[in-house]
Amino acid sequence: MPAAGLGTRFLPATKAIPKEMIPVIDRPGIQYVVEECARAGIQEIVVVTSKDKAAIEDHFAPSPGLEEHLRSAGKTEELEFVRYPTTLAQMRYVIQDEPKGFGHAVLMARDAIGDEPFVCLVPDEIVPERADGGPSLLEGMMAAHEEKEASIIAVLETAADELSSYGVVDPAGPQDGALVPMRGMVEKPAPGTEPSNLAARGRYVFTPDIFELIEQTPPGVNGEIQLTDAVNAQARLGGVLAYVHDGPIFDVGRKLDLLKASVRLALDRPDMGTDLAEWLRTLIAEA
Repeated sequence: MPAAGLGTRFLPATKAIPKEMIPVIDRPGIQYVVEECARAGIQEIVVVTSKDKAAIEDHFAPSPGLEEHLRSAGKTEELEFVRYPTTLAQMRYVIQDEPKGFGHAVLMARDAIGDEPFVCLVPDEIVPERADGGPSLLEGMMAAHEEKEASIIAVLETAADELSSYGVVDPAGPQDGALVPMRGMVEKPAPGTEPSNLAARGRYVFTPDIFELIEQTPPGVNGEIQLTDAVNAQARLGGVLAYVHDGPIFDVGRKLDLLKASVRLALDRPDMGTDLAEWLRTLIAEA
């Protein structure tokens, strides 16, 4: 998980706290992504972070003083809430000393990952659990990787006026089930130049050769090493497929999506969904 960014979209809030720790209802955004990993059977997570983001590490570590206070006060439910993040996965942290791009952040995890396939998740993107209990997006992507032995990139069909904010897939052929063969991706294409309506959305399953391709990628805009450039090099070798998700995915690094995610996730919760839905109906009727 690359989590070393400055979070300037959410200033002044992110002056004091990491953007990944901004609450979505009652837990930080990054916890939803760690929970997603745990549900998919992932047991070890490497977070690429910066020296100013100790709050992330603290959140997923035991807090003996707080736990003892809650235990002594008989606050059993709150105690379980505090303990729960520490049980999700084995967390490891790698410091990225300076922001050198998404590709560089992924490369920073190479020693921790070794020569194995791995999942890369952007913690700004929250994927709600499926209501029908079927396989999650991540589980589907991992299964596709096992079958095709290729890197898999999650994409969403996206409105034309939003495509310029994302990496957009250049298809090499028709969609087969959930999978689309790729020539590559165009990063933030100018309106009217998009090769498709399929935007990459923060979930990747990579074969380990991506590390060598990142190393061979020269710095681009602002001196940053772009992951898209390495993905394009891998796609030219025939090693990348897009996985079309039927959504939704919420980019909580954007203010409006943070609000949408909070509402959507709250509506799914038994402790507040009914009351919130009633209030929303009243609010709409009064608008």
